[in-house]
Amino acid sequence: MMITKYGLSTFLFCAGFSVILIIFSLFIQNHWIKYPILILSITFLLFCINFFRDPERNTPDKKNVIVSPADGEIVIVKDVIDNEFLKEKGKQISIFMSPLNVHVNRIPIDGKVDYFNYLKGEYLVAFHEKADKRNERTEIGITSKYGKVFFTQVAGFIARRIVCSIQVGDSVKIGERFGMIKFGSRSDVIVPTNWKLKVKLGDKVTAGETILFEIE
Repeated sequence: MMITKYGLSTFLFCAGFSVILIIFSLFIQNHWIKYPILILSITFLLFCINFFRDPERNTPDKKNVIVSPADGEIVIVKDVIDNEFLKEKGKQISIFMSPLNVHVNRIPIDGKVDYFNYLKGEYLVAFHEKADKRNERTEIGITSKYGKVFFTQVAGFIARRIVCSIQVGDSVKIGERFGMIKFGSRSDVIVPTNWKLKVKLGDKVTAGETILFEIE
């Protein structure tokens, strides 16, 4: 299983720490101490492998769609007015990523990055209604053949590290990797009202594969 390059250093540190504890536990004679340390160390190692995994994805062969930038569950669907990039009314969906989800983020549509903004902020739980405005986050705007698409990486209560490898001026392709958020987080996608919503509240979505919006 491939480990994401966006979290490789963190993974190696955590995995190394786990292995050291596993080896250390093997020399402990007291079983009441040995086995809890061994079990916790192995559990933590497996958690790290699961969290930093980066599986391949099959992106739809369609251009008139927006795919999910993140794995997780749709926790918010609402109408909004976006004053940051769209400058008009739009539709927003929010995806909550639990610590058990893949946390590598992917580009939702072909286009050019015309807006990028990083904001420091709070660390409310990621599914909080106000997390998109109050939490630490990156805001990204892509101009596509079909218009503007605005999306975010939002840090959560546990997540304290956002990784993003794109910048203004970059040409991007639907489904390609661009970063991750470590240890639980959220991603919002906001599009103009002429896009047709293809998911609903509570749906499970997969980064680079699940179609969120479609346009004629």
